[in-house]
Amino acid sequence: MVEVTTVSIPRYAHGYPEVAFGGYVAGVLAAHSEDPTELRVDFRAPVPIEQPLTITATESGGRALTDADGLLLAETAKATVGIVVPAAPSWADAKAGTAAALESLERPRTDCYGCGVECEPGRGMRLFSSKVPGHDLIAGAWTPAPELGDADGNLSTEHVWSLLDCPGGWAAITMLGMQPGAVTAALTATQLQPVSVGVEYISYSWAADRDGRKYTVGVALATPGGDLCAVAEALWIQPRQR
Repeated sequence: MVEVTTVSIPRYAHGYPEVAFGGYVAGVLAAHSEDPTELRVDFRAPVPIEQPLTITATESGGRALTDADGLLLAETAKATVGIVVPAAPSWADAKAGTAAALESLERPRTDCYGCGVECEPGRGMRLFSSKVPGHDLIAGAWTPAPELGDADGNLSTEHVWSLLDCPGGWAAITMLGMQPGAVTAALTATQLQPVSVGVEYISYSWAADRDGRKYTVGVALATPGGDLCAVAEALWIQPRQR
């Protein structure tokens, strides 16, 4: 018997308007996987918000996300993060990165679930990061809001994966020249330890490679002491110019 689960992405969990936030969608799929510790999620089409979606187990043991018409939106496969993870920046550099991001007049003020300053606490990650002077890193200081935690005060899988999305985009924009409007095409991630509300963390990301319209980046979440909590490798794609 095929395992089938019906889900719906809440309106607040969006990136671009009316499109579900990639990291959140990936986290939902990971949460419904047999082993979410090392997983790759490939996006095949924009995922709508507030619509009935179906998660189905695949023959390979992964999960497929489809809409009401059966269109494949995303699918998972076992994979390991192969990107080399640099050492985390200092807590002082992370705090400076957040301050610079919030002070930047060039950044749009949005309600993107990952990096939007307009999000209410608990209705977005509110993760703000920018370039670390003297390092090829994007970094930000982050403390999870109480509203993001479960009964034990830990972040759910979809919230942890949400942390591993936007920082990679900012790394590609800042260091590889990716233009706004790009999308996450694939996200491979692993969570190494629980992420808890009220605890200070360093989010950092870096650019790895560019191949035409394709950008490969890395993202990590660490403690102020440098211990890794979660890491990811992402592929971003810039749409063709019309």
